[in-house]
Amino acid sequence: MPETKRIPVKNIYNLMVEVFTKLGVPNDEAKVCADVLIESDLTGIESHGVGRLKMYCDRIKAGIQFTNTKIDVIKDFAAIAVWDGNHGMGQVISKLAMQNAIDKAKEFGIGCVTVRNSTHYGICGYYAKMACDQNMIGITMTNARPSIAPLFGVSPMLGTNPICFGAPSDKEYDFIYDAATSISQRGKVELYNRAEKQTPEGWAINEEGKTYTDTKQLLVDLIEGKASMIGLGGMEEETGGHKGYSLAVMVEILSSALQAGSFMHHLNGWEDGKRIPYKLGHIFIAMDIEKFTDIKDFKRITGKIMTQLQNSKKRPDKDRIWIAGEKEYFQEKEIRRNGISINPGLQKNLITIINELNLEAYNNLF
Repeated sequence: MPETKRIPVKNIYNLMVEVFTKLGVPNDEAKVCADVLIESDLTGIESHGVGRLKMYCDRIKAGIQFTNTKIDVIKDFAAIAVWDGNHGMGQVISKLAMQNAIDKAKEFGIGCVTVRNSTHYGICGYYAKMACDQNMIGITMTNARPSIAPLFGVSPMLGTNPICFGAPSDKEYDFIYDAATSISQRGKVELYNRAEKQTPEGWAINEEGKTYTDTKQLLVDLIEGKASMIGLGGMEEETGGHKGYSLAVMVEILSSALQAGSFMHHLNGWEDGKRIPYKLGHIFIAMDIEKFTDIKDFKRITGKIMTQLQNSKKRPDKDRIWIAGEKEYFQEKEIRRNGISINPGLQKNLITIINELNLEAYNNLF
């Protein structure tokens, strides 16, 4: 088994573009897909970067995700729009949807685009950052295949349903909060599986409500409905479990009911024993700050909020207080310098993809 290696960012990016193109994604759209995935790796979110490449390959080969993205505009009225992604590439659909929300915000002050029948769109932060880069607040949410049990339940009913909020600041980095409504996202469990590590206690439970740490079996039992991820706040109201549970429901509603899309078990990718598209739904919101207040004032106040929190009194056992977007900023500098860390399990997956697609130019990448 090979050892963990650091591979230059450009090499991993080019590989992903080649893979998507070889699978039939148009070259310009393949670059969009690779852009979103590499952004995840650059910011240290290993669960949603190149590690997910095999998942996309498998879904495209299975015919449940389409390489030619066709978007139908169901409604388009003033500041809002409803789109149908027709099971195309989630990153392509979502980048276009957020840009449409941004364009609407420039005209109306706020723009909101909802999407149905989409596919996995990568990290939410990519789309929020699009808005921040244009001096706007960016918000996005998406539902996902069932993973989380409702509070006091043991069946996976809700997706890990992330919430993302981005706001520009006068610091070197923006405030970008991007997190699942479960204690940990499903992709992190997949990351542990590739690294052959146990799932930490408290992340998941079995049908008896007992903690589940067998990572490999957990991924199987999540699909079969025999295990569940735990929502933010844990398993009791006393620890705030009702808050994470209700936030996941909020995301489910905004990602399905608002666009007459699919929800909960209709997103599990199976019907009558056959694999089908996941039918995911998203929501994208952009707010033009200049329509509310002076952008310099907004960035200054946001920056002061961030700085005052960072400089507040620390716990004796901690040497730093972080703010959302800060770690990612420094991670990107380090990863661009040293390359993306590829563990043995991921190397094996990538070598398989390279061989299957006859990408000879990458035979010596690892």
